[in-house]
Amino acid sequence: MEVSSSLKLSSSLSPSIINLQGSSSSIDVKFSKYTSLPKPFLQLDDKSRRLRDQQASHSLNLRSYRKRVTAKSGSQGWDFGRFIKTLYFFNGAPSPLKFVSSVFEKLTNGSTEEPVTEMGTSGIILVAGATGGVGRRVVDILRKRGLPVKALVRNEEKARKMLGPDIDLIVADITKENTLVPEKFKGVRKVINAVSVIVGPKEGDTPERQKYNQGVRFFEPEIKGDSPELVEYIGMKNLINAVRDGVGLENGKLLFGVGDNTFKDLPWGALDDVVMGGVSESNFLVDLTAGENGGPTGIFKGIVSTTNNGGFTSVRTKNFPEAENVSAYDGLELRLKGDGLRYKLIVRTSQDWDTVGYTASFDTSPGQWQSVRLPFSSLRPVFRARTVTDAPPFNASSIISLQLMFSKFEYDGKLNPTFKEGPFELPLSSIRAYIQEPVTPRFVHVGSAGVTRPERPGLDLSKQPPAVRLNKELDFILTYKLKGEDLIRESGIPFAIVRPCALTEEPAGADLIFEQGDNITGKVSRDEVARICIAALESPYALNKTFEVKSTVPFSEPFTVDPENPPPEKDYNEYFKNLKDGITGKEALEQSTVAV
Repeated sequence: MEVSSSLKLSSSLSPSIINLQGSSSSIDVKFSKYTSLPKPFLQLDDKSRRLRDQQASHSLNLRSYRKRVTAKSGSQGWDFGRFIKTLYFFNGAPSPLKFVSSVFEKLTNGSTEEPVTEMGTSGIILVAGATGGVGRRVVDILRKRGLPVKALVRNEEKARKMLGPDIDLIVADITKENTLVPEKFKGVRKVINAVSVIVGPKEGDTPERQKYNQGVRFFEPEIKGDSPELVEYIGMKNLINAVRDGVGLENGKLLFGVGDNTFKDLPWGALDDVVMGGVSESNFLVDLTAGENGGPTGIFKGIVSTTNNGGFTSVRTKNFPEAENVSAYDGLELRLKGDGLRYKLIVRTSQDWDTVGYTASFDTSPGQWQSVRLPFSSLRPVFRARTVTDAPPFNASSIISLQLMFSKFEYDGKLNPTFKEGPFELPLSSIRAYIQEPVTPRFVHVGSAGVTRPERPGLDLSKQPPAVRLNKELDFILTYKLKGEDLIRESGIPFAIVRPCALTEEPAGADLIFEQGDNITGKVSRDEVARICIAALESPYALNKTFEVKSTVPFSEPFTVDPENPPPEKDYNEYFKNLKDGITGKEALEQSTVAV
């Protein structure tokens, strides 16, 4: 049978339960309602048998070593065979003696009242195109505010001369994918992209680009260097791919369960109190019809007993082949159907078996599908049932395994107040990393007004800026800028797209007009655009918005600022809060048959 990491869903699949111990599930054959499993092997003592009798009609189909767990009477005793199978399932487990010792010690009482070190995350703001007119201003403002910043540049010598010798640089070229080495982007959580194809006067310019800074309307332009397709489209695709893991997706990162028409499974294995002589048993199965709205779900279920000093059941994944990086997110969200009991999620960041597990307990409401959010800051470093106060902070960039547990024991000698012996069942449809609300843009892009206009029907081009009139002559510069915008909007990354009108070297401070639909013309200061980009990073009102901006000052009038009486700082939220979702200016194009 062919097995892979995700299960594609199909309405043609019959109701079924998938049992694949140690494998992830992607199966294209039909199943019966329950898989056929051999006879039971868990033996219960008198106390456990009485618990069974109280649930006479209860029967559990479990995904564990191709066995079925039932409360059927039989001889008392510990199942050594299941113990050995547990050891062998988890590759890399220590010797049996050490394994038993470590698990037993996890259940011993120990007390500490010292405060737990709070887990925290920090983030770097990446400025791409940092030596350009807007980019260098963004870098300057961020550094003056004491914020961690990296500058993505192609020319290190030029960047250090312009930005200072101590600037933290990533030397790479977004048009060359092989230069965007993932290690260079470690720690980057937000991006301001001011990269743009270079446009200059045909007749040449001064080293300081004085003609260019006057504005394209004052010279005959041409493309200098790489083409718009390479910079604005291919380069954008490369940049998004380079930063995606670091900045995160608005809808989170799926680690297990139901996604977009897929089911991502993990190799779960039972890890119960059999390892210390107990008789509890649990497992994890995938049922294609037991989830919300009749969809698939995982199910953690079993029977727990305190016989032989036991009292816990759990399922744990094998170590992931590659560590999961969820450092862009704020916590893990479990979508589950509660049963009124308290469970634990244990996250490990080490390949070692017997190591600190970053743990959070969570309560569930009986009979209800619910989302349980566990912030990374709430994860408690636990080793052998004791809080480790000097443990290293949780490393969200290196998740190695996950574990679900139902236990009599909490931490540091405390007990689970909801614990009860007998059968339990916890449907779990997904585990995903999430971004804490309110979500703000993680990728702010400096585009250009006019990107939807070159092919817009009925437009008087004589009244449009030069880039609109000369789009074809400039190698379809605006067409590829729009295609680059579309890549951002389709990426799933929380974004904001700022489309300035003609950029000037005037100071910030003029009154502004924010518009949507790509209709306005005018001018705006590069200083102002830099401030708008930085403000957008912190504003939920700017989330997933595309908008144009210009000042109220006409082209014919220069704008100056009196140093003795500067204009007040703007609250850009007052502009952002009036913006609407989904307006890009492409609406006019979609109403015509003209292709962009």
